[in-house]
Amino acid sequence: MDYRTIEEKENGILLKGVKNFHPKHIFECGQCFRWNRIDKEDEERFQGVVHGKVLRAAINDQEVFLENVTREEFEDFFKEYFDLNRDYDKIKRVLRKDPLLKEAVAFGYGIRVLNQEPFETLISFILSSNNLIPKIKEGIRKISVNYGREINYDGETHYAFPTPLELSRATIEELRALGVGYRAKYIYETVQTIRRAELLKESEEVRELTDEEKLFLEDDLLSIAALPHDLCHKALQRYTGVGAKVADCVMLFSMKKKEAFPVDVWVKKAMVHFYGAEGNNLSKIRSFGQMQFGELSGIAQQYLFYHARENKIRIE
Repeated sequence: MDYRTIEEKENGILLKGVKNFHPKHIFECGQCFRWNRIDKEDEERFQGVVHGKVLRAAINDQEVFLENVTREEFEDFFKEYFDLNRDYDKIKRVLRKDPLLKEAVAFGYGIRVLNQEPFETLISFILSSNNLIPKIKEGIRKISVNYGREINYDGETHYAFPTPLELSRATIEELRALGVGYRAKYIYETVQTIRRAELLKESEEVRELTDEEKLFLEDDLLSIAALPHDLCHKALQRYTGVGAKVADCVMLFSMKKKEAFPVDVWVKKAMVHFYGAEGNNLSKIRSFGQMQFGELSGIAQQYLFYHARENKIRIE
């Protein structure tokens, strides 16, 4: 584990002896969109909405305080969410053997790859297509406000990300009115597909499904998450608006498939800049990255992405 001890406090838990954890690195490395700085100038205190709760995470030296989390909730969910069972020292030792990756690992020393909820992650990364992070965050916020469950904490009102049932009530026109643009159609069709599979799973408990209905069960998101890497990658791309990059993001950030290697503009720049990868073929860069980093490809990708974006690496 990447922490030594845990103490219960009045309104949260204190993790002591924490290693490889920095809020800025974790929450600003492009993997999540519901965490924000509490103070714009403070890189060490963030607030997020996760698993139907408002959380605050703050670091002081090697101590991390998670506000509004009980010890039971931490053990049941948030330890896994923050990937705290994983030894990142060991991962870094392996990745630092690559001299070109060594600098990126040192720069993003506090990165941890979160284990997020698959449905929210899927919709979030459909929304991320050709989009800027502030607009992605705003789109997710509006979707949550309009269709998610209300959460009251510390005198403020927040909203959980909606379930497939809750979001299935939105029309394309209503989604477009939230400012998500052409992605409204993608979100609508994907949600309807997932909801249909959910309903069929419920029906299967009380009646025999037809052969056609059984085919639609293949669209169940949790069933897809259980598939082996290559099959999972292909299955996710059956959802409207999901290509190779979005599928890899969903696999890496919510399905525990750390060999996934999402390729966006910054990863492309990093792979071309550092490794001389062929710059015009994202599929080849993806394969190149997976061959280069193996089962740690996704974690290597996060170090590369963060390093390249924060330092604005350019291809001359």
